[in-house]
This record gives sequence, structure tokens and C-alpha cells, in this order.
Amino acid sequence: MKDQRRTQADRSAATREALIRAARPLFAADGFGAVSAEAIARAAGVTRGAMYHQFADKTEVYAAVLEEIEDEVMARISAGIAEADQDDLVEVMKVGARIWLDACAEPSVHQIVLIEAPSVLGWERWREVSLRHGMGMVQALIQGAIESGRIPQQPVLPLAHVLIGALDEAAIYLARSDGSAKTRKEVDTLIDRLVDALFV
Repeated sequence: MKDQRRTQADRSAATREALIRAARPLFAADGFGAVSAEAIARAAGVTRGAMYHQFADKTEVYAAVLEEIEDEVMARISAGIAEADQDDLVEVMKVGARIWLDACAEPSVHQIVLIEAPSVLGWERWREVSLRHGMGMVQALIQGAIESGRIPQQPVLPLAHVLIGALDEAAIYLARSDGSAKTRKEVDTLIDRLVDALFV
């Protein structure tokens, strides 16, 4: 019986993963409104019934896709920060910002995380996801920089929102720009200046 339950759990997890994997490129390419539950189930190779066994509706599939992308991006940022081997937390923020902007150049991150998530999930739920991922990381870095004496004591939460807002807008600007190295360099320079100015 225990082996049977484990097999059922494995099958359920595999179905859930297949749905997320199938939905992600569909949402990125066509947008939430244009993707039907039937299309997701068909792309995943499962029935609609199997999909609804895993997710209450299409919005919950979208939420799972968003969580997966956020997890991946935060893992990339963490790995990039570790590779940079930088002790200065302000410089760490600059490294993290560049990796975030690199990630946002990818269609799935740009479309799903920045463009549609606030309207599909609602601002509060979208922010809740962000708080567990990017917003949480930024707050931790700011708090660490304050505690280490690298920057003056200041309100952490509003500052984190200002930084995240600037990074999101920078990502959207780059996505709609000419894609040149010159434009990206200009944005990187401005983000560096913003980070330096905020911590004076």
C-alpha cells in the first residue's frame, strides 16, 4: 500500500510538472487571455480532468508558472552573486541587478513576471510572490548593509520597493528598446548611480 501511494504521488507530481512545463511557453508567447485550459492540457499530454485535479483553474496554473520562474531567477542571482565573490553588499546589489536585467530579456520572464502577473493574479498576490523571492532578497541585502554599517540606518521596506520598482521599469524599458549594447550599458550605469545615491 505504501509503495502504491508513493507511485500515485509520483504520478501526480509528474502531471503537475508537465502542466507547468507546457503552460509556460504558451503564456509567454500568447498571453494569459489567449491560452485556454484545453490548450494547456493538450500540450501537457493530459486530460482537462487531470489538470483540474492538480489546479483549481487556469489562474492557478499561471501562479505555479510564476513561482517556478521566480525560483529560477533567484537561483541564478544567488549563483551569480556567489561567483562574483563580492563582500561589499552595495556592490552585491549591483551584481544582482544586472543578472535580473539579463533574465528579464527572456520572453517568459518579461511577459509572465512583469507584464501580466499583476493583472492575472492581482497586485496583492503578485507582490506576495515577489516578497518571497526578489523583494525578500533585496530587503535582506539592505538590512545586511545597514547592520554592517555599510549604509546609514534608513527604512528598509520603502527603499526595497523603490529599488524593485526601478529595476522592473528598467527591464521593461530594455525589452522595448533597440536591444543595443549601448542602451544596456546606459541602463546599467543609471542603476549603479541610483544604488550609490540611495545609500548615501
